[in-house]
Amino acid sequence: MKQVNVGLIGYGLSGQVFHAPVIRAVPGLKLAKVVSSRPEKVRADLPEAEVVASVDDLLSDDQIELVVVAAPNTSHYPYAKQALLAGKHVVVEKPFVIRSSEAEELIRLAESRGRVLSVYHNRRWDNDFLTVKHLLQTGALGEVFLYEAHYDRYRPEVTDRWRERDLPGSGILYDLGSHLIDQALHLFGLPQTVMADVGAQRPGARATDFFHIVLGYGALRVILHAGSLVRQPGPRFMIHGDKGSFIKYGLDPQEDALRAGQIPGGPEWGRDRKETYGQLTLSVGELNVSSSVETIPGAYQTYYQQMYEAIVSDTPAPVSPVDAMNVIRVIEWAEQSSREQRVISVR
Repeated sequence: MKQVNVGLIGYGLSGQVFHAPVIRAVPGLKLAKVVSSRPEKVRADLPEAEVVASVDDLLSDDQIELVVVAAPNTSHYPYAKQALLAGKHVVVEKPFVIRSSEAEELIRLAESRGRVLSVYHNRRWDNDFLTVKHLLQTGALGEVFLYEAHYDRYRPEVTDRWRERDLPGSGILYDLGSHLIDQALHLFGLPQTVMADVGAQRPGARATDFFHIVLGYGALRVILHAGSLVRQPGPRFMIHGDKGSFIKYGLDPQEDALRAGQIPGGPEWGRDRKETYGQLTLSVGELNVSSSVETIPGAYQTYYQQMYEAIVSDTPAPVSPVDAMNVIRVIEWAEQSSREQRVISVR
């Protein structure tokens, strides 16, 4: 098996929790070098990896084929551009970039250099989303008229971290919103209209901590919602079609497992608890019949498995950069809709 050496830029929450253990779980990928200002932490977690102080040190290494950008959002565009210019394949942590014009430039650069460029929209492999996707593909709900997905949190205190500062690309819309938007576009494509309310609700908040987005697809409405002052979360997904409804509570367990130091791939990885299986309600004659639907196991490792194959076998990237650019475009339209208090027609 060909070995692909991976260089990781950043070892904060994203690099440490969401990338390093998943990369290490995939045969053929070797996490060889990490750019970090915390060398002791990296060496404790990844004794086999070399720690370097600068991005230039990483990019000058001819043995590194794949570079993963897991730095703060404002660094995504410049670091990805540097890596592509250095001839590396690139994975960028979501959100792809701050503005869609930056995404367009990176896509053109990757194509001109013959490099694989992808964005880590790992929540396409959440167990609940995989289950929703399967139900829609099988037609179990019939024609869908309402799809609603939430991230409900209770985090009343504003913290002093870059995600909550008044910086481009900070706030909950770029953070959690990029996940919800990517999932919706993956299922339904680009919408015809975007209507949004985006703002800050917590005292002292400097970045967006609330959004409510409605994407229009003819008769279908896709509602994407997140807030920071929700003490009791509601359903994660609610989908209603002319044949039935599906309602799902709870969150995919993979993040908690990664935070606890587990490595993906075991027999219980990504499995849901029975008590949070989704409920499918179908009409049978004049009766409504409800039943639990076993959740399909989540599998973040699938992203990096497909990224490895894209590099060595020229197969499609697990998430195309065009898909990721469209997420940023929807964010831009949502911000415009909220600012101008109107519905934005996009096609």
